[in-house]
Amino acid sequence: MSDFQDVLIAAREGEGWALGRLFRVTYPRFVCYVGAVAPADAEDVAADAWLDVARGLHRFEGDEQAFRAWAFTIARRRLLDLRRSRARRRTDPVDPGQLVAAGGTGDVEEEALTSLGTGWAIRLITSSLSPDQAEVVILRVIGELGVDEVAAIMGKRRGTIRVLQHRALRRLAQVLQGEGVTP
Repeated sequence: MSDFQDVLIAAREGEGWALGRLFRVTYPRFVCYVGAVAPADAEDVAADAWLDVARGLHRFEGDEQAFRAWAFTIARRRLLDLRRSRARRRTDPVDPGQLVAAGGTGDVEEEALTSLGTGWAIRLITSSLSPDQAEVVILRVIGELGVDEVAAIMGKRRGTIRVLQHRALRRLAQVLQGEGVTP
């Protein structure tokens, strides 16, 4: 976003267009990130994270990169909250067939085209890598975050993040080579 500061100021003042712009840039990335870790809860966790981001805009200070790091920190905390709540109580999942009547939202064609490539990549990442490696790759690529920001979000040292990323990329290259995909 070339005019991030202007959008941020307008969003703090409650301008709908500015909140919408921040939402369109942030929310889909939340869904991808959370969906890689907890696919069944991606929309709910992403929505909760977005609400926290929107409520906290008045407290945020920084540039666009700092905003992404701050926003993904919130998303990760909502994800950890979900894990903690699941550990405390068991829930009964709803049969996906019952949800068909609820229908979809948005542009179905655009969502389908986007999800084909993204969905395949997320499945490859989550099925081939350790949870920490997958989280690092997703935060770096989907979140467009730097090593320092990912380290702060995950509560790990910068060197650990770099090692996790290196091992993850090496592992993904091996998997892709095994499937006959050339980078």
